[in-house]
Amino acid sequence: MITINNLTLSWGGFTLLDDINFHIGDNEKIGLVGKNGAGKSTLLKIILGIQQPTSGKITTTKGEKIGYLPQQMEHSKENSVIEETLKAFDSLFEIHKKIEEINLQLTERTDYESDSYSKLIIELNNLTDKVNIMESEPPLSQAEKVLCGLGFKKEEFNRPTSTLSQGWNMRIELAKILLSKPDTLLLDEPTNHLDIESIQWFENYLKSYKGAVILISHDRKFLDNITKRTVEIMLGKLYDYKVPYSTYKELRSERMEQQRAAFENQQKMIEKTEEFIERFRYKATKSNQVQSRIKQLDKLERITIDLEDNSALSVKFPPAPRSGQVVFKADDAKIGYGEKVIIDKVNMVIDRGEKVAFLGRNGEGKTTLIKILTKQLSPLDGKCEIGYNVELGYYAQNQDDILDKNDTVFSTLDKIAVGDIRTKLRDILGGFLFKGEDIDKKVSVLSGGERARLAMAKLILKPYNLLVLDEPTNHMDIKSKDILKQALKNYDGTLVIVSHDRDFLDNLVDKVYEFKSGRVKEFLGGIEPYLDYLKKREIDFTPIKEVKDKGVKVVNEVSKHPENKIIREENRKKKKDVEKLENQIAELDYKLSEIELKLSNNSPDTDIEKLSNDYLKTKENRDKLMEEWVLLSS
Repeated sequence: MITINNLTLSWGGFTLLDDINFHIGDNEKIGLVGKNGAGKSTLLKIILGIQQPTSGKITTTKGEKIGYLPQQMEHSKENSVIEETLKAFDSLFEIHKKIEEINLQLTERTDYESDSYSKLIIELNNLTDKVNIMESEPPLSQAEKVLCGLGFKKEEFNRPTSTLSQGWNMRIELAKILLSKPDTLLLDEPTNHLDIESIQWFENYLKSYKGAVILISHDRKFLDNITKRTVEIMLGKLYDYKVPYSTYKELRSERMEQQRAAFENQQKMIEKTEEFIERFRYKATKSNQVQSRIKQLDKLERITIDLEDNSALSVKFPPAPRSGQVVFKADDAKIGYGEKVIIDKVNMVIDRGEKVAFLGRNGEGKTTLIKILTKQLSPLDGKCEIGYNVELGYYAQNQDDILDKNDTVFSTLDKIAVGDIRTKLRDILGGFLFKGEDIDKKVSVLSGGERARLAMAKLILKPYNLLVLDEPTNHMDIKSKDILKQALKNYDGTLVIVSHDRDFLDNLVDKVYEFKSGRVKEFLGGIEPYLDYLKKREIDFTPIKEVKDKGVKVVNEVSKHPENKIIREENRKKKKDVEKLENQIAELDYKLSEIELKLSNNSPDTDIEKLSNDYLKTKENRDKLMEEWVLLSS
């Protein structure tokens, strides 16, 4: 049990947290929400004692054990996965060691009636009781269950932690915290490094967890599935709602509306009262009434409106130029690095206008395939092709490596912008919350969220017809994610997105590619049918079956209905015809560019008339093919 009394945190004339009072009861599941920078992470650090408040007091129950997972932390690089995880049981192993020492003493002593002997017996009994409580099952068994739940395979348990990414090391730290079974869990964005299957396991774990949970997350679905109470920090103040996140949003809106209405009514009353006082202030017959109303105003408890921080992204992608029907195609592609194959026999077709999600555990090849898409890699075998007239915009997960730290916010855009868009750079940056002096900040001093917004702003500079986004929402608050999602729904091009945020993907994507066990499988339908399929699947991979009630199926499954087979054959033929036309148009485009080059570099021997006739005939043929292509691909 934790109680926060009159807590304030200020520096340099700025108050981040202002006279906050907050009580955390046993077994409560609380969502701590608010915009980035509101003070959520700081409040967790103050509760833990890492940071000291300016004033106020924090009281915890004697012996309260707190587990804390920050957004970033140091990781051990000396042990294997299982060795590092078993550190969670260090206190238990110490108790076992102490029990062995007492048992050894008891076997060597003969003073059975002495007080010291009795004390040893009592201590042994107490320690044995502790072990029975802490060790419901063997530590190794507990560790394996939690590691598997968080996405590790058993064959990875002996892998050195030094060979793992930051995300996988964070999973080990989370496993250690869960296995230590604290009374209160403080979790700061715990799902940032988890895939969808691990998130679902973690949800079920927290639901049955016998302890308090304070959770910071920008995953609306995760909050709704776990928390029963929502605490908002807004402009230094704390607002407490005894409901899950979605219900809090409704109640908050109602509260703000009622507050505005009450404020407006009171302002009208004050205005009329002040008018009466001014009108009759010097009239003797009204002096008593005037004095009465002056006293009334003095005693009046003024209603104030809670100021809202309404700053949020304002995103609108430019209209997408028309691309070919097939935007990306892979035929029996083998993908990996050097001799290491990550995924094999990839067969994939992404059509114009589709919105597609790449899903699967980290390390299964999603980002590697994106590197094929963005031409950073080539397949080890097979074919991967970008379609006709595709203009690709790419948001990478590793912004630290891609953005130049020596550039300012403004120069990051200015050095790649061309044409009329250069006059709108300040407006674009303002839409991504870079205002005033913010545009002169160096990239090196930006937070993770600011770098994410800047990288996204770069995609507005040019009209792309294929957007490839790798974890675009990791550093965004819920309001900003909602605005980005709406912009992507309105985007008329093709979208490929890697994300583990189920709420963000819901009603955004219409097709899912699952990366699992070195293979890629395609599912029709959005994220919800796919999640339903996951619930039906056992932990070990089993052959995919159709989930008829939810509309999920493997696309390559042979249809039982003849009419569906005919439609598929027609669609397949249409796609081939479209691809053939695109290849022919590309050849004619190349021929036209060659003629243009000869005309521009003509010499006395150049037959300009013949070249001009060839150019006109070629252009006429190209225009006819373009008309056929537009009709066939529409």
